[in-house]
Amino acid sequence: MFKVLLYPLVEYFTPFNVFQYITFRAAYAAVTSLLLTLLLGPRVIRMLERWKIGEGIRSDGPQSHQKKTGTPTMGGLLLVFSTAFSVFLWMDISNLYTWISLVAILGFGAVGFADDYIKVFLNNKQGLPSRVKMLGLLVVSTVIMVMLYHSPVEYTTKLFIPMVKGAVLDLGVFFIPFGIFILVATSNAVNLTDGLDGLATGLTIMVGLTFAALAYLTGRVDFSEYLQIPYLRGAGEISILSFALVGACVGFLWFNSNPAEVFMGDTGSLMLGGVVGAISLMIKKELLLVIVGGVFVIEVLSVIIQVVSFKIRKKRVFLMAPLHHHFELKGWAENKVVLRFWILGGLFAILSLSTLKIR
Repeated sequence: MFKVLLYPLVEYFTPFNVFQYITFRAAYAAVTSLLLTLLLGPRVIRMLERWKIGEGIRSDGPQSHQKKTGTPTMGGLLLVFSTAFSVFLWMDISNLYTWISLVAILGFGAVGFADDYIKVFLNNKQGLPSRVKMLGLLVVSTVIMVMLYHSPVEYTTKLFIPMVKGAVLDLGVFFIPFGIFILVATSNAVNLTDGLDGLATGLTIMVGLTFAALAYLTGRVDFSEYLQIPYLRGAGEISILSFALVGACVGFLWFNSNPAEVFMGDTGSLMLGGVVGAISLMIKKELLLVIVGGVFVIEVLSVIIQVVSFKIRKKRVFLMAPLHHHFELKGWAENKVVLRFWILGGLFAILSLSTLKIR
């Protein structure tokens, strides 16, 4: 918004010139969402405690988690509000990517909020019926994909494989169902990973920083030509979204680190996953997402392997799925699991950036 409102006035007040620079707006998008989360955090937590909006802990989970019963949840409202507000302030509102970003933040956040609301206020531990929840995710994903499909960007429907020059396939109209699958899968992957204090938040910070760099490079003609990656006009704005997401997650981690004062709930985890998936689609890094979000992928695979193995062999592969619970039951302290998964997340981020020069 600032760019559209203030940059045209640069002839009257030259300092407004800074609003044309993506790096300036990205930095302050992170600062804005960070400060909002830090300042509003204590008030939101007190409000959640006063209204007795506490998390119910699975009885079949690690016993060490039982002490977390009653910890305030739905803290994802902080993430949704601070990210959306920062995006609206600092991204270019004349750019279609800005509105796709806001639909992703608010849409996936709304589905998660409905799920949390039913769990907490209607005292239904199952939350939204799975079909209704999936329908909500599909509706939000479809809106995003239709907007993206009709965007005036040359490479929108083309598929790029990491470490391979040029597009390998033009999906055409099938780009819409392909993108819907990416969005639904990513939102559920982050949702599954959100089982330990700070785990999903910290991993999203690494993914956000990686995508911020990739979006900036994709939006620059000179860098994209040098790296032989597709140039997408206006994609640099998505680095502002990425930094806004990182700032919100850093602020939330202040309260969500072990021992957590608040959980994000589905409101936060579905939003984080949905936005990560949307960024990958907007900057044409859908397949690289498998590496950037490698830990999220591993967590999902552990659940799939566990379920398939039990149905076919009547035996479990892991002590418990998702994978982070397996290591807890093996005797690792929660902090150690989180730290080691963060290290793995950092490694995946480095590997994904290294693919820029391998092609």
